[in-house]
Amino acid sequence: MNRRIVLSLVLLVAGTGSRAPAQNTAPIPLTLKDAEALALKNHPQVLAAQATVLEFNEHVVEQRSAYFPTLEGEVTGSTGNPQGRIGAGYLAASRLFDRLGTGLSLSQLITDSGRTPNLVASSRLQAQASQQTYQATRYDVLLAVNQAYFNALRAQALVKVAEETVAARQLLADQVSALEKNKLRSLVDVAFADVNLSEAKLLLLRAQDQVRAAFAELTRALGAQQELNYRLVDEPLPPSPPADTDSLLTQAFANRPDLLSLRLERDAAVRFQRAERDLSFPTVSLVGVAGAIPEMKQILAVNTPNNYEGAALNVEVPIFNGRLFAARREAARYHAQAEDQRVRDLQERIARDVRVAWSSSRTAFQNLDVTADLLREATLALDLAQGRYNLGLSSIVELSQAQLNLTQAEIENLSAKYDYQSVYATLQYTMGLLR
Repeated sequence: MNRRIVLSLVLLVAGTGSRAPAQNTAPIPLTLKDAEALALKNHPQVLAAQATVLEFNEHVVEQRSAYFPTLEGEVTGSTGNPQGRIGAGYLAASRLFDRLGTGLSLSQLITDSGRTPNLVASSRLQAQASQQTYQATRYDVLLAVNQAYFNALRAQALVKVAEETVAARQLLADQVSALEKNKLRSLVDVAFADVNLSEAKLLLLRAQDQVRAAFAELTRALGAQQELNYRLVDEPLPPSPPADTDSLLTQAFANRPDLLSLRLERDAAVRFQRAERDLSFPTVSLVGVAGAIPEMKQILAVNTPNNYEGAALNVEVPIFNGRLFAARREAARYHAQAEDQRVRDLQERIARDVRVAWSSSRTAFQNLDVTADLLREATLALDLAQGRYNLGLSSIVELSQAQLNLTQAEIENLSAKYDYQSVYATLQYTMGLLR
């Protein structure tokens, strides 16, 4: 009677723990697609990457502003000694006099020998690279959601296996205890049954802990601040992986957004290198001013008009600046070389990741059939061992080992299913196809 009470309590606790996280509200159904949509909408990494894209788009506008004229309004008031002149700061010795003037100044770049077009092109490439980085961030989040989702499903399935194991071993322990009281089994059988029951309870506790950890990881992957009570929906098994990696590598090099982003950054570095080279060439600009001086003290009977205007064409030719431009040009060249090597390094890492993910997916796919056979054989072995034990033809050691084999086979079988789904998602990620 006491054992039945204990069994009821264990099953009650197990049923509560399997619906992690335990809350009073009804579980919310959650499919993988729903989880991916929530993550893309709420995850801070996605939102940060999106803001970065908008930032780099503004940098394009910033560089393009050099194509347009600069117009400034000015108001100047001054007072000074009419007999004095400016004696420091400039070579010009202009007179000081009282005045109040207003005017406009206009500056328009005519050419800077290609520097501005290269800067604009570089900023556009950086903006495109940030867009690809945004896509790469989305893929990272989707991969994390897939892995967390399937880990949570596996943890929940493991709890069910542990619950069934506890129930089966509790039943066996009750039967052996009853037989021992009738002198049909020894205390050794009772001890073995109790040990097996305790192991099953430990398995259940560990499984419940894994569920809580898995849901905590899923909450993080969703970008949620509060942990909700979700009821996860099983996903169908994906198809078998391809037979070779040649086509996979081609797709990965063409689709991986992180590789596309790095290539664009390399191209941006090349255009910036050209822009730094153009610093050594002349810059031509047009400058114009116009305004009025409504109040001005006349000096030495010179009739100064109250309005003024002027225009100038300025050509600036760099001659010597302590090798500043040369150092900037070389630094930009080295930066472009470094970006090119980073592209090469990422391509090699992608090729490795694709091959590893493909091999893992092939192994995981083959495990599906192997673990299914293992489960069938373990189930048959337990039935035979149970029959032999009931007939008194074997000891409880054989029956206990058969129970342990069945539990391990059930765990391996369910793990194989969710492992393959998780590994297949990783394979899709390495090819840039995880949407």
